[in-house]
Amino acid sequence: MIKKFSLLIGVTVLLVGCAAGTDFQRLEVNQLVYGTDTPETIKQKLGKPSREGTITKNEKQFQTMSYAYASGRGSAAYKGVTAARGQGFYFFQNKLVGHDFSSSWKVDSTDFDESKISGIKEGNTTIHEVIELLGNPDGEYIYPLATNETEKAKVYLYSQVKGSVFNMKLYRKVLILTHDENGIVTEVEYESSGEK
Repeated sequence: MIKKFSLLIGVTVLLVGCAAGTDFQRLEVNQLVYGTDTPETIKQKLGKPSREGTITKNEKQFQTMSYAYASGRGSAAYKGVTAARGQGFYFFQNKLVGHDFSSSWKVDSTDFDESKISGIKEGNTTIHEVIELLGNPDGEYIYPLATNETEKAKVYLYSQVKGSVFNMKLYRKVLILTHDENGIVTEVEYESSGEK
C-alpha cells in the first residue's frame, strides 16, 4: 500500500478555477543538496512558500513546505484541465530529505504512462531502465523519508483538476520506486484516485 504524504493534491484543489499562488521556477534535483539544504535555503531560492506544515511517516515527523501556482487561463496539457503546478519539500531535523513535483501545464506536464509500470520488476529492473521507460522522475526521497538507510526512492507524480468549484473532478496518480545503492528497484508502489 502506498504511503500517502504528498502535499500537492491539496494545494491543487485550493487553486482551482482562477489564477492563484505565485508562479515559480521548479528546482531540479541537481539544484538541491540533501542533508544540507534547509527550509531557509529553499526559501532563498523560491521565496515564500504557499503552505508549510508537518507530516508523520516511518514513525518520524517531517517538516513540509510547498509551492503552488494555477491559472484557469493557462495552457494545460489536456483540454478542460486547470493548469496547475506544485513542488513539495520534506525536511527531517531541518535538513532536506525529499522533494516532489506535479504539473498539469503543457510546458512541463508530469503525466506518465501507468500502463508501462507492469514492465518494472522488483529485484531486476534498474532505475536507468525505469527512466528509459517512463522518462525522468518528478522527485526523490532519501532516508528517513525512504524506509532504509541504504535506499532511495524515485517519484513520479501527476494530479489534475477539471470542472468548476461546484462540479470538480480530481485525478491523481503517484508511483514511488524504492531502489538500492546499486540502482536496482526493490519496491514498486503505485496508486491512483479520482476521475480523469
